[in-house]
Amino acid sequence: MASSEPEPLCDLHGEKLKLFCQDHQQPVCTICRDSKAHSNHRFTPVNEAAEDYKEELTGFLSLIQEKHRFFVEINGNYNQTAEHIHVQAQHTEKQIRESFKKLRAFLQVEEDARIAALKQEEQQKTRAVTEKIKRLEADIEALSETIKSTEQDLRDTDVSFLQKYLTAVERVQLSLLVDDPKLIPGALINVPKHLGNLSFDVWNKMKQVVSYSPVILDPNTAHPDLIISDGLTSVRRERRQDLPRNPERIQSYPSVLGSEGFDSKAHSWDVEVGDSPVWSVGVLAAPAQNQNTAHDPSKLLRVAYCDGAYTADAGSNRPVNLAVKKNLKRIRLHLDCERKRLTVVDPETKANLHTFTVSHSEPLYPYFNAVNAQALKIAPVMVSAAPCLDA
Repeated sequence: MASSEPEPLCDLHGEKLKLFCQDHQQPVCTICRDSKAHSNHRFTPVNEAAEDYKEELTGFLSLIQEKHRFFVEINGNYNQTAEHIHVQAQHTEKQIRESFKKLRAFLQVEEDARIAALKQEEQQKTRAVTEKIKRLEADIEALSETIKSTEQDLRDTDVSFLQKYLTAVERVQLSLLVDDPKLIPGALINVPKHLGNLSFDVWNKMKQVVSYSPVILDPNTAHPDLIISDGLTSVRRERRQDLPRNPERIQSYPSVLGSEGFDSKAHSWDVEVGDSPVWSVGVLAAPAQNQNTAHDPSKLLRVAYCDGAYTADAGSNRPVNLAVKKNLKRIRLHLDCERKRLTVVDPETKANLHTFTVSHSEPLYPYFNAVNAQALKIAPVMVSAAPCLDA
């Protein structure tokens, strides 16, 4: 819709501004065209110049509108992350309290300390995400203002538009230079820090025998289809959950990683696979404290069971059939970081089923792939002095 404002006239000659000087980038009258100030300059009718530059500015507007949509999408993820942090904190607090009920006489001080640590992390991470949200909302508001102003400029008359054109382009270009927001790695509650080996840590102070799990699952890495037990020691596939797309989460396969990557000493853990018809377990090489969503399958060492057959494969290599004479209810993985070996063992017979040679330099995270509702469980280790497993 054309503007109702009166058509501006030349400040020098009072004539209508019918031409656009390409050299000075401004509307001029016919007298200006013949003046010395515009000698040998290039001129275009204002309607043609306005059409050309409106087309250019419309292209810029499309870019900034797309940027605005992206910012809004990321802001939605930020808000979902903030909500999920609160849900995690509430659920974690409930689990902590249930654990401490069994040990109330000895553990009041320890319980209060752990709740305080959880609350502090919740506040810190919520504050960090809230600050991100505030900054992003400010950027969104600024982008909205730029869009509104640019759309207004495009509705002006040709001459008015051309007079404001340079300012409009500069405003749009500055908006396009605003850095795009990024998802926040490590934004979620570090649940393993609060719940992982909780009873074992407390036992160190109480000097009593407790159950210890050599591997703790990290729910922040779990595929949205997976359900992790409250104790973070079993996983099963159930239903799609509405979870934030945090960088640590595996999105491609129904898998989850252990909370700790191993790069030194020797480590063993048993996995109870039960009667599950399809499963795979192993280790995945990933950067320390930065398991990315693009988990590289070429860095995966695993043993799998499917269609009644046991296989072992290392990355992109072809699977090797394993000579297993009976169905395994439990499988043991022994990782020797010093010797660069991962050994798969039948814990019942102590038979060596397969040995991988580790060629990756990154820490190795225990890997679990749960394809159905049959849970994979990390078997607890009974200890009296220090956690250990038979070789």
